[in-house]
Amino acid sequence: MGKWFQLKSLGGVFWLLAFSIYFELMIEDFYVICDNIRSLENIGSIFRTADATHITKVFLCGISGVPPHHKITKTALGAEKIIPFEYHKQTWRLIEKLKKTKVNIVALEQDEKSIVYTKFKPKFPLALIIGNEVKGISKKVLKKADKIIHLPMKGQKESLNVAVSFGVASYYILNHSPR
Repeated sequence: MGKWFQLKSLGGVFWLLAFSIYFELMIEDFYVICDNIRSLENIGSIFRTADATHITKVFLCGISGVPPHHKITKTALGAEKIIPFEYHKQTWRLIEKLKKTKVNIVALEQDEKSIVYTKFKPKFPLALIIGNEVKGISKKVLKKADKIIHLPMKGQKESLNVAVSFGVASYYILNHSPR
């Protein structure tokens, strides 16, 4: 019985590993670009959601805080150590670089050109831009987006918290990807 249990366990490990590799190959590149997010707690929440939605990399731009920082760690709960990230001073330059590698750039912003996020059909590789808590995504950056999507608001407030909005949009994109 001992040897059978060992073989069965090894077989289970093999299939678990094979499934993990298969799943990884099925995942398309999915990035988030933080355009001047001022709150370190929001950055931490974004890292935590990025882990949950299998984000490939977090790009932190402009005034966005960068790990390690105790306020980021407080809300990220270790996700900032798992998810790769890069800092870029200028968001627009990062977008130009990503476009050269055929990454689809999607901005999450309320704009006259935006469509409701549920009408959006994601195409990968994809980078989702989220913006400053007060000013949103800068006009210069918004002009570089291939698509602009928004979350409809039903109440009196104009928008949700940036980390919450990222959670809604990233789960939608994850669940509507061709994986």
